[in-house]
Formats: sequence, structure tokens, C-alpha cells
Amino acid sequence: MSAKQKTLANSFEVSGQGLHTGGTVKMRFLPADENTGLIFRRTDLEGNPEIKALADWVIDTQRGTTIGKGDVKIHTVEHALSALTGLEIDNCIMEIDGSEVPILDGSSGIFTDLIHTAGIKEQNAWKDYFVIRKPIRYVDPETGSEIMALPSDQYELTVMIDFGSKALGSQFAKFEAGADYSKDIARSRTFVFLHELEMLIKHGLIKGGDLSNAIVFVERFIDEKVLDKLKAEHNLPDIRVREGEMLNREGLRFSNEPARHKLLDVIGDLALVGVPIKGHIIATKPGHKVNTAFAAMLRDAYKKERASHQMPDIDLNKPPLYDIYQILNILPHRYPFLLVDKVIEMGDEHVVGVKNVTFNEPFFQGHFPDNPVMPGVMLIEAMAQVGGILVMNTVDDPKMYTPYFIKIDGVKFKRKVSPGDTVVFICHLVSPIRRGICHMEGKAYVDGKVVMEGEMMAQIIKNEDAK
Repeated sequence: MSAKQKTLANSFEVSGQGLHTGGTVKMRFLPADENTGLIFRRTDLEGNPEIKALADWVIDTQRGTTIGKGDVKIHTVEHALSALTGLEIDNCIMEIDGSEVPILDGSSGIFTDLIHTAGIKEQNAWKDYFVIRKPIRYVDPETGSEIMALPSDQYELTVMIDFGSKALGSQFAKFEAGADYSKDIARSRTFVFLHELEMLIKHGLIKGGDLSNAIVFVERFIDEKVLDKLKAEHNLPDIRVREGEMLNREGLRFSNEPARHKLLDVIGDLALVGVPIKGHIIATKPGHKVNTAFAAMLRDAYKKERASHQMPDIDLNKPPLYDIYQILNILPHRYPFLLVDKVIEMGDEHVVGVKNVTFNEPFFQGHFPDNPVMPGVMLIEAMAQVGGILVMNTVDDPKMYTPYFIKIDGVKFKRKVSPGDTVVFICHLVSPIRRGICHMEGKAYVDGKVVMEGEMMAQIIKNEDAK
């Protein structure tokens, strides 16, 4: 099912420390026009340079995701992107006066709260989904982390983690369409093991980290002098450290909070594909490195699909949704002008129909009989009939109505259609059906290649004898 693009209804501001840089930064989230995407804008640099949130610009994944162009960088983008994606916002400009998105409480909960307060606005343009039609898989050879995408009618995610730790064992988290991102995912915080902190500090990271923005698990003891230094510099409580426990007094917000946070990160990192996804993402031991590598793989597949004009994977051998006898009960057309043999699938905004072209078609007797070619006008008529089945499906009794052409626009013929060809028509609504008026764009395929495309508008009108 398709949906309209969304942006913020109003702008909002948030400020705080960067987790790794430690600097105080202010961000403004602004509404953006249709098809803008998610963009970061550095207001502290000359010219206010922008970086679009795309996998193309990932430059570092050490303890967070960093995007950059030249000297312009934005660190730790995943939580803000996760909040926007989790709330299905497609277009937003994020102005930031520093190099790192504030860590806040280590989750995306504050971002989602502010988005809800600002409001979400539906726009006129349709979302452009990347539909997963066959399994896509990525495995990190170094860590064994694995992430894959499987076909699904909706965006859903399954995450499994296992650190082989007595402080943090195996965990599982899942997010499905219809679930409440703000309630179920957004509040889960980032986490770290106590013994990792020394290494992170040596690498110049987590300058803004403390127990207010991260869960600290105690997997094993560390040197007492190092521990004292960490307590002094990072707001660690002066308490007895016990193996297999956590330092935070607050406790976990969910029994599987670490797995939920990993899922939060996956959503944020996969926002870098640049378009919403329809598919089931399954991630085992995910991290920013594998997440962003997979986002780049998906983005590459998306761009190749758009550039190739290849027909989406459709099983033409599966039982039809409507066979020719059922079509006769929907459309008023009859031989020799009934040009649809079956309908393979149909949703609220799309329909897929099939026409088997035979040598016995009556128009071949006069249309280049020595070199038969299906007339272009007949291809247009066939595609219109496929679209007509979708619009006629919106009325209670199709026999009481007739669909009429209003307009045809942008029609292009790419290849000839000859006897023996099977033509697959795929039509999508350009705008919602209103007052019986249907505006569609469609493509016709033979052997997976586009043979014709165009836009058409029709209206269904009640028959005189049915009024």
C-alpha cells in the first residue's frame, strides 16, 4: 500500500552535548518540501554547507555513524535519523551549529517527543518505496555480523544480539508495521561495557558520555586507577562495581533494552538508503559498520532498479486474482475490445494485469499483416482497461457504471509488440480517486522490458438506465 510523504508541521530546537566530541550543539529541525529527503545543514560553517543523509557520504562508523563531504562532517547521526524514520517523516532539514548530533539521554526518545509536539504534516507527493523483491544479504567477514532483507508488504525489523556475556546475554527485539515506535523503541538507550571505556577514551571518544546518556554493563573488572579516573571524568557513581551488573541506578527501561537500541540504530542507519523500505530486515549482531555497508548495498540495488526500467519480479504463473470470467463482471467491454485476460494482483493504489497477444487478434488483419505489430492505441486501451479494473473495484456494482477517458499524457512507445508476446501492465495511482476520477501512471512490459508508458485520466459515470 502506498502512502503520502510527510514532513514536520512546525520547526523545533534541541541542544545538548555530543557523545564523542563533548561539545555543546544546537539543532533546529525544519519542515521541508516534497522530495527533499533528510538533510543536515552546518550553520556554523561558511556557506551553511549541506549533506544529504545518504549511504554515499558515510565516512566513519566507530561507535556511531558519521557522514561527511570534504572537511564538512556530522557525527552520530543515527538517533535523529531513527526518530524521523520511525515516525515516517520523509522530508526534513536539520540545522546544526557543530559537528555532532547531541546524544541527549542516549536514545531517540527526546527527538520523538519534540516531533510529536511540533506535529507531522502529510504532503501531496507519494512516497517512493524501495520494495525488496528477493533476498539481499550482507555478512561482515571480520565480525560475523549479518544483515539481510526479505520480501514483505511492510517495513519490519528483527534484531538478535549475543555478546557471550554474563552481564548481557542473548537478546531479541522486533518492530512491525502498526507498532508504536515512540513507545516501543525510541526510549531505549545506547550501552557500553565498562572495560571498553578505557579504549574509547584513548581514541578520543565519549568526551560527552556519562550515566545520564548510556547504560554501562560490568563484564569484568578493570584496573582500580583507571576506574577512579573514569569515575571522576564521566560521572560514574562511587559505588562498588560488581561483575555481571550495570552501574546505572535507574535500571533498564525494557528487559531487552540493548536489543531494542540496536534495532533503533538499524532503523537510523538504514535511513541512509534515502527512501522508505518495504521489506523484512533481519540483523544478527548488528553494528554501525555492517548497518551502513548494508544501507549502501540496498541503495545501490535501488538505483540500479530505477535505472534499468526492469519489470518488478511478478509471478505470472500464480493463480490470477481475477480471471477472464470475473473481468467480464467488472468491465463493460466485450470482444473484440476486451483487452485484459487476467489480473495478477491489486492493492489500494496499484493493479497488475496481463494481455496475451495472439495472431488471431482482429487488428492484425489490417495492421501490417505481413509484419504484424499491435497498434499503439490498442496498447493504450489495454492499459486503460487494467486501470479501469482498479477504479471499478471502488464501486459496489460495477455493471451500473462505465469508465470514460478524460486525458492521456506523456505516452511513449519503446518496443513493438507482436503475436506471441505476453504484455504485463502495471498501473499506479498518481492521486487518490475522487468523484470517480482516476489519475494513473502505467507501464507495459514484454519479457521484463518496457514497451510503453504514459499517464491517463478516466472517470466512471453511472449508466443512464441505472440512474
